Parts: sequence; C-alpha cells; structure tokens
Amino acid sequence: MARLHEYAFLVGEQAIGELETLASRLAGKTVLNVNSTAVGGGVAEILNRMIPLLQELGVQASWDVIKGGEAFYAVTKKFHNALHGGHQEITPKDYQVYEDTCDSNLDRLTLDADIVFIHDPQPAALVKKRQASRNRWLWRCHIDISRPQPEAWEFLKPYVEKYDAAVVSSPAFAQKLPIPQIVIAPSIDPLSDKNRDLEESEARAIVEKLGIPLDKPLVTQVSRFDRLKDPLGVIEAFAQARRSADARLLLVGGSADDDPEGAQVYQEVLDRAKGNPDILIRSLPPTSHVEINAIQRVSALILQKSLREGFGLTVAEALWKGKPVIAGAVGGIPQQIVHQHSGVLVHSIEGAAYWIKQLLNNPAYARKLGENGRERVRENFLLTRHLKEYLLTFLYCLKGAGEEMVRL
Repeated sequence: MARLHEYAFLVGEQAIGELETLASRLAGKTVLNVNSTAVGGGVAEILNRMIPLLQELGVQASWDVIKGGEAFYAVTKKFHNALHGGHQEITPKDYQVYEDTCDSNLDRLTLDADIVFIHDPQPAALVKKRQASRNRWLWRCHIDISRPQPEAWEFLKPYVEKYDAAVVSSPAFAQKLPIPQIVIAPSIDPLSDKNRDLEESEARAIVEKLGIPLDKPLVTQVSRFDRLKDPLGVIEAFAQARRSADARLLLVGGSADDDPEGAQVYQEVLDRAKGNPDILIRSLPPTSHVEINAIQRVSALILQKSLREGFGLTVAEALWKGKPVIAGAVGGIPQQIVHQHSGVLVHSIEGAAYWIKQLLNNPAYARKLGENGRERVRENFLLTRHLKEYLLTFLYCLKGAGEEMVRL
C-alpha cells in the first residue's frame, strides 16, 4: 500500500499538506464505513485504498461489511436496477427480506463511531439503529438515482431522510430531500496495482499469458457482466465497425459478491460470441488488478458502453493510461469525458460502431484524446482529491451545518 508522501510527485507537496491539516482537526474522531462487499466493484476498491490513508493521517477509520444470503443480494440487485431507472417487480416478500437482513446485521454491528458512513442501498436501513445526537450518519450513494423507479425510491427514501447528509457523485443525481446533499466524484488510485505504470514488455507478457493475442488492434471493455453495461450491444457495435476496420474485441470482467446476475449475463455473452475468433471473453477474479492494468495498456481503444452508470471508474482508469475511450453518455461518465476532447460520448450502438471505426483509422486523433483524458483525470479524479473532500465532509458533518446542496 502506497504511503501518502508517494503521491506528492503527482499532486504536489501542497496538496499533501492540506490533507494533513484537515486530518489534524479530526484527531480522536472515529469513522466507520459500511458496505455490502469486501471485493469486486468500485466501492470496495476505493475503500481498500482510502482506509489506510485515512489511518496514516491519524483518523481512526475502519470498515465493516454487512452479511446477507442469496435472497438478500437478489433483492438488492433489483433495488440497484430499479434505482437506476429500470422496471423491476419488487414484491412485499422482497422488502421483508431486505428488512430482516438489515435487522440481523444490526445485532452484529457496533455502530457507535463518531461518523457512521454507509455506502449504497444495501445497508441503508441500518440507520434505524441510530440514536439522536449521539453520532453523525452519512449515506454515500454511488449509483445514479436521478430517475429511479418510484416504488423503489419511495421505500428507500424514509431511511435516507434519517441521515445527517447524503453524498452523491454528480449534481444530476440529487433528489428532493430534507437533508443536505454533498457532491463528491469518485476517484482512482494512480499508485494501485490497477493503475500504476507498467513497462510495455511487462504488460504484453501478462496479456499473452491470459491467452489474448496481440496481432490485431484490441478494442476492450472492462466491466462486470451486467446488462446495464450492455455487453451484447458492444458485440453488435464491434460487428458493425469490423466491416471497415480489422481489430479484435475483448470483453473482460468478473463478479461481485452482491451481484447474483453476473453468471447469467456472462453466459449470454459467451453464447453471442460463440464461433467468432475475433471476439474474446475473459472472466477474471476480482483481485486481478495487474491483469486489468496490462489489458487496458495494450488496448488500442477502450469502450464503456453503459446504458446506466453510477460514475464508471473504468473510464477514469483507461483515461489515466492515456487511452482513447468511447463511452455511453450516462451517469457520471460525462463528468469525465468532454466529447471529442478527452474521449467520445455515444448514445447508440450505431454511434459506438462509427467511433470505433474513426479512432482505429485515425490513430493520431485517438492518441490526442488519450493525452487529454489523462490530464483530465490528473486534475479531477485522483484519490488525493477524493480524500480531501471526504475529510471536509466529515468536518462539515460534525459541525452540523445544513445547506441543501454542498459543493466542496
């Protein structure tokens, strides 16, 4: 794990000093993070990198994970899709499974930290245990709830309203709530195994060991096997683009403990790609960070053709590596990509196909997009900025201020 001073060459000594000054004002305070999975997905990745840095700064930060069975994660997957705006049949039994699982976790967890920081819908109902004025509670929503299915949001909203504040990734995700909403974009860690520099020879050796040939330009999407990431749409876009651009498509992803649909979507992708030697599918363990790093670095183009998205950290990861990115204009992706400057935003399969052809056939333009994208990530989406805004949020929360919308 990188130490704080190791980030100074990227962000400057002044930024490190600001973090130390802010953290000193939290001396003796405890912060407990709670989410639904220890591995797999962006939330777990961020917490894995964030908690040690908070501890190094002297903040007494910790992290716990709720426990749930298959039925609970099937329900919370429905919630996830519904809150993103998809139609889901959520039954009274589903709501009861959610309530019962949260109640069982209330018996197990100790939630008496000065700040209890709850991540996403899965553990949101834990707030029912809070005792007035004894500590502060923050709800961090990592998904796009700008157009939720009404029934799902009306169930979750009374819990959210019990928090002292909600943290969202974009102003567009804010809902009408009686509590303050704080805008904090997620981040990547430039020194993690997934994002640190790799020599080209090392990256190529790793990728070849995975059985991925590099004799053609590689067009890659790195995502969980999830319908909202539209892997079947990616295959169709590639099929259209391939008529005038010779390349190979790679869909690479894995599973998360709280996503029971992954295996089914993975099989659908395998079935669609069957018999095409220029479409490769790889399912990797959630700890395959160096492998993902290498794959992104040897790719000619990176896709993230999401239909719904929270923030889309795979976009920032690819941009950081100087890669041209073609991505769906949804969720937090437009915060990262300025169209035709730091990447390309698309709205359809046909649009994705068009830009795959354009960028494969114009490598100089593709390279310029990648250069601009890396600089945009350096300025806006690195872990140290994220850490600073969390520290400011903790201080704000402890102070008990009450603006409706907070920009840090």
